Amino acid sequence: MALIEISHLSFGYRRAPVIEDLDLSIEGEGVTALLGPNGSGKTTLLKLLLGLLAPTAGRIRIGGDDIGDLTQKELACRLAYVPQVHKETFGYSVFDVVLMGRMPRTSFFARYGDADRGAAREALDKLSIAHLADRPYTEISGGERQMTLIARALAQGADIFVMDEPTNGLDYGNQLRLLDRIGRLAAEGYTFIYTTHHPDHALAVADRVVMMKDGRVVREGAPQAVLTTQGLAELYNLSDRLCTCFGAPSRTPLRAAL
Repeated sequence: MALIEISHLSFGYRRAPVIEDLDLSIEGEGVTALLGPNGSGKTTLLKLLLGLLAPTAGRIRIGGDDIGDLTQKELACRLAYVPQVHKETFGYSVFDVVLMGRMPRTSFFARYGDADRGAAREALDKLSIAHLADRPYTEISGGERQMTLIARALAQGADIFVMDEPTNGLDYGNQLRLLDRIGRLAAEGYTFIYTTHHPDHALAVADRVVMMKDGRVVREGAPQAVLTTQGLAELYNLSDRLCTCFGAPSRTPLRAAL
């Protein structure tokens, strides 16, 4: 049985279809990258996975359970959302931001206990950012914020991470550091599902690539088999010449560097 099973999934906004009769299975640990042009349904699919939207047809199962039968807390204990880098209004410490990941594990009025604080410290250590624990989240770099958000997801106790364009807004160095961390965590048994507009990033870190267009899966498989000049040209309506010159990934040192 697949870890995540999506069958005949459909969704639309105000009768405008965004996802239509989509089937997709994610077997287990590893990294799945979703690629596609704007409006292809990638972010909507993530929102459906997170239970933020209800499908108009079809179903999503996680570990055999229909997510419609799970409470938000039960779903959050299995699946964590890691947003794009953002700036908090209040200057919470990095430790407090990570500790917030424990909310699904506590009652609404309960205080965080030793186990919660221990999970937060462990997550900070795993991401190698324990030295930032007392720093205000608003005063650290974009790359450090993204690591903090991943640490928060780790503290949440879920083993499936959903990320929407996680490298957006990061400089090149922090993009590589983030991809490296995703790859290392996947090797430890975590599952990542993330959207990207960078085929090279998918080639570097993903175990599987899913190409989406017009709300449907048009190609899926190993990165080297899917991320071809022809595949990218069809996905983004490019000529082979443009795709070869500017867009098609190659076996660059990026994967080796990670």
